[in-house]
Amino acid sequence: MNPCGRTVCNFNDWRQRVTTVVSRTATRGKCRRCPWAQSCQKRSQTTDAKHDPVSEKPRLSALDLAQKIRDSATKKATQPPLSTQQKRVLDIKRFSTQLQNVHPNVLAKHLHRSVLYQDNDVVVINKPYGVPVRDDTGVTSISSVLPVLSKMMTGNKIKSDFNLLPCLRLEKEASGALLLAKRAEVVERLLDLQRNHQVEMTYWVITVGVPVPSVGIIDIPIIEREVTGPQPHYKMALSPLFKMNDSGDGLTKIRAHRQAHPAVTKYKVLDSSSGCSLVELQPCTGVKHQMRVHMAFGLTCPILGDHKYSHWNKLAPQKLPERVLKKLGLEQSKSRHLPLHLFARRLTAAGSQPGQRQRFLSRAQILHTNVQPAAADAAL
Repeated sequence: MNPCGRTVCNFNDWRQRVTTVVSRTATRGKCRRCPWAQSCQKRSQTTDAKHDPVSEKPRLSALDLAQKIRDSATKKATQPPLSTQQKRVLDIKRFSTQLQNVHPNVLAKHLHRSVLYQDNDVVVINKPYGVPVRDDTGVTSISSVLPVLSKMMTGNKIKSDFNLLPCLRLEKEASGALLLAKRAEVVERLLDLQRNHQVEMTYWVITVGVPVPSVGIIDIPIIEREVTGPQPHYKMALSPLFKMNDSGDGLTKIRAHRQAHPAVTKYKVLDSSSGCSLVELQPCTGVKHQMRVHMAFGLTCPILGDHKYSHWNKLAPQKLPERVLKKLGLEQSKSRHLPLHLFARRLTAAGSQPGQRQRFLSRAQILHTNVQPAAADAAL
């Protein structure tokens, strides 16, 4: 005890007390009956598991990371390069998707550069593939940009001299000559000419198979039917007026369906190669999907890229013969990317001059005048 009355312990006594406290704590931690010890043990195990270097994902060193990058580059290099046909298909798909989502001014500029013919009444443009004509799909359509196109064609005046209006229908998947009217009365006049069969549209299509005979007229009514199954849907189908008799040596006329529409299509095979044909079509009527149905179900030669009418009872990509796939440089699993090979090649209206008839031809004819039309190689 010091003079102030306090107890003083030397260093050895202090060390001995600390050792005693530590040993008691260690003993208590080993005790399984003590709940405090069990909770401390669980916390320590959890902390150890979090920081366990074995359980953690090992980090890659600089050498390992460089080797991994080299391996991925080598794997890409060993993959076979895309053929010209595959690149063309992917480019068309990407281009059509971009046109449907671009600003209307961008699409209007593209259409302005693709004007084929114009006069005081009509304008003919080269419609791109995959862009709809009407505003019924929620994407940028040709009708939605016609006001902008009208201003561009009049020199961007504050008030345009005319308003372009679509007057003849062209499918979204089709491309080629599209007729536009500058005034509402011109639309009515052209529709009257169409009803009187005085407007002639000529299409080029690539078919899977060779139609027999090579020249003919398909006169089979068309009706819309429901297809039941795992994927119920509606599609156009044939509604013939004749059927084979019981003896199999003649035809018997049957009653026409009230909801069927008369449909007539002229066709002519221009060339054939590798199991495909280049066919010229002239629809005499304007039934929905008329040419596609007549070629697929009437002649059993569906249009290349027509995935809807290549099968009747299901929705699936078009099944192509092996030699067609080889010619196109495609695999069957990639055939779903093939676009519909339906092209509006020529448009003729009654009363136009011979020179004007020539200008109504689509741009593809001008580009391919000196090219021999090989069916499997013809690109839209």
